[in-house]
Parts: sequence; C-alpha cells; structure tokens
Amino acid sequence: MEFTAEQIAEILQGEIVGDKTITVKGLAKIEEGHPQALSFLSNPKYEEYIYTTQSSICIVNNTFEASKELPSTLTLIKVSDAYACFAKLLEVYNNLGKKNPEIEPNSFIHPSAEVCEGLYLGSFSYISKNALIGKNVTIYPNVFVGEGVKIGDNSTLHPNVIVYQDCQIGSNCIIHGGTVIGSDGFGFAPNEQGEFQKVPQIGNVIIEDNVEIGSNCSIDRATMGSTIIRRGVKIDNLCQIAHNVEVGQNSAMAAQVGIAGSAKIGRSVMIGGQAGISGHLHIADGTKIVAQSGIPSSVKKSETLMGSPGIPLDDFKKSYFGFRKLPYILNKLAELEKELETLRKK
Repeated sequence: MEFTAEQIAEILQGEIVGDKTITVKGLAKIEEGHPQALSFLSNPKYEEYIYTTQSSICIVNNTFEASKELPSTLTLIKVSDAYACFAKLLEVYNNLGKKNPEIEPNSFIHPSAEVCEGLYLGSFSYISKNALIGKNVTIYPNVFVGEGVKIGDNSTLHPNVIVYQDCQIGSNCIIHGGTVIGSDGFGFAPNEQGEFQKVPQIGNVIIEDNVEIGSNCSIDRATMGSTIIRRGVKIDNLCQIAHNVEVGQNSAMAAQVGIAGSAKIGRSVMIGGQAGISGHLHIADGTKIVAQSGIPSSVKKSETLMGSPGIPLDDFKKSYFGFRKLPYILNKLAELEKELETLRKK
C-alpha cells in the first residue's frame, strides 16, 4: 500500500521538508534505503547514512540539522520523537496485514464453543468444546484451543500455538508460533521404590490483557490454582515458566529465561537472556537481572543483580576485577613463597 509524505505527516503530526506528494511502499533501515522506502533517524551515530540513503522519506527529530547536502530525492518529516513515531508507523503498517474475518476450510469449531464476531480461523485449527473466543480474534492455521479455554477480544495466536484446557488468555494478547500454554508442570514424587510418580497438574494458566509471548515458549499449568502472567508482561522466545509461577505487571524477560515453580516475580522486573530463577522465591518490584545470572534466593529490594549466584552489580564488577587479576596474584604468591623458602634456608 502506498502512502504520501503528506499522509504520513498527518498521522505523526510532523512537519514536511521536501516534496509532500512523494510516495513510499515499504520500510527500510536508513543504511539500506531504496527508492519508495520510508526510514527513520534517531541515533546520531547513524547520521552519516542520511547523506547517502536512497530512501524517499526519512523521519527525523525536530532538532535535526543537516551538516551537509542531503540527497535531492529525500523528503524529511520532522517530529518530536523519531523513534516513537516510527514505531507508531510500524504498528499501522503491521495492522494493514491483519487477517479479515473468515473461517477457512478444514478448521473445526465444536458446537458448544462460543465464538464472537470478527474471528479469523486458519485451516487445520481446532476449537474444543465450551471454549469462548472474544471479538476480532485472529487464530492462524494449526492452532489447538482446548476445552473451556477463554480468549479475549483482539488477541492473536500465531501458527502451531497450543492452549491446553481451561486456560485463559486476555484481550489484546499476541502469542507467537510454537508456544505451549498450559502443559503439565514438572511435578513428580519418588515412591518407596525410588521411582518417580507423577503428581497430577489440575490447575490452569491465566494470561491477562496486553501480554506478548514469543515463539517456542512453555508456560506450565499450576499443580493447583493458577500460573499467572499479569497485564502488560512481555516474554521473548524460548522461555520456560514453570507451574504456579506469577509474573508481575509490566515485567519483561529476554530469550531463554527459566523460572522454576512457585516463584513470584514482582512488577516491572527486567530479566536478561539465559537467566535462571529458582523456585519458591520472591523477586522485588523493579529488580533488574543481568543476562546469564542465577538467582537462588529471594530478592527483597529493587536492585540490579549479576552473576551466579546473583549479587549487586557494583559488587560483581569489583569481584570480577579481582578474578581477572587472580593469575597475577597467584604468580606473585608463588614468588613470595620461593623467597620465603630461600630466607628460611639462610
């Protein structure tokens, strides 16, 4: 779909510098610009590319002043925050590709399921009995929705998502391909013979509104009660959230984070990639956990933690400085021992 500079400026409430009739058909990084592409510049370290880009339109901050001649084919749109405005345009662009309501062939809806208006249901998707699907939901092909599942308005389930029975997904949620919601928690107890006996997992998963979950994540159902992902949480790809975990509102975690059973993550917590959090502990609101850190015990106040076990960031930096000097210290210690031995012999 084509947009003119004038239309884009109207959406962003921006000022046009150049040809207001010029059109764009797609988006591109400023360093990879091409004719009829829209780019943006917010980071000064990329400014050099604006003088050579082939993009037709570039969104820039109001404060931008060219230090040399710009390409004659380039039109600028000046806004208060180029990054935020470009993100807004990406959202508009993304919504253009949203599926129109349709029930594709070879999909299945159980007669007892309740489906509201505006549903797109892709081929080979399955909606089980007593499920409740809200308004304007998009369910791509090969999705399984279990018995009694509830999905709120305007949510999207991408291909190959599996939602087990009785789980709940709020409104305006996005769940990416391959993610499993509500699989059994890892619950086993050894019997008298030392063999592991499965503990039935009879709870569910509750995902509140405005949550986005990346691809190939697993969120386990509770043993009893609910595993809860609170409103506004953002989860990257390949994350594992165990049974009875609660993730607080507006928290975020990067790829390959693992959270063990019954851990309680506070509000606005940020967790870096490959971090591991032990079970049955509490993480205070606002805590930041650096990538690859391990958290074995509760965090009682908001701080930034690094290392395994995680310690305050400044302490970790001091410790790491000492660790890097350890070979030098050991060599010095060996020299001192030799000198001491020589003195003893004398």
